[in-house]
Amino acid sequence: MAEQLRNKRVAALVENGFEQSELLEPKKALEDAGAKVDIVSPQSFRVKGWQHDDWGQGVSVDHHLESANADDYDALLLPGGVMNPDKLRMNPGAVRFVKSFVDAGKPIAAICHAPWTLIEAGAVKGRRMTSWPSLANDLRNAGAQWVDAECVVDNGLVTSRKPDDIPAFNRKMIEEFAEGQHAVGAGAARTSDVRR
Repeated sequence: MAEQLRNKRVAALVENGFEQSELLEPKKALEDAGAKVDIVSPQSFRVKGWQHDDWGQGVSVDHHLESANADDYDALLLPGGVMNPDKLRMNPGAVRFVKSFVDAGKPIAAICHAPWTLIEAGAVKGRRMTSWPSLANDLRNAGAQWVDAECVVDNGLVTSRKPDDIPAFNRKMIEEFAEGQHAVGAGAARTSDVRR
């Protein structure tokens, strides 16, 4: 397992208010599998997490969003929390950054409220996905097929509902990130895997 993601670089895109467990636990799992994970943020120096119902710990920012280049990364991690993706989807630079991964067919893992940013990047139409339940209609309205499952994989896109789903999320995220780029475009074959 420690070598599964050797030489892979992963961007974790976060704003203040990211759900702490949804960044730190997947980040550790990726690093344990051999990946290098960079925290990319519109914030400089540090970005602050949210834990349950109050502010949590901060993490150091490795690359400011303005200077980060999606071409430097193999995959993208999008943690949830309510504030974090809500701020990111309103940031044109963050949306462009996410869209670069989508357009290149690079694997993306998004948990909880993180699919809000994917909606803004035009990345959910025709995709089978899950999320925090309050996003179900947002995703359906954007053209996704929403299912209530702990983890859903659709052609390199890994989604989960909440912190309780993190173990399944981490397993599938590592699998998809190890596979690398997926086919893009309307003709791309879709692979779907649902865990309930």
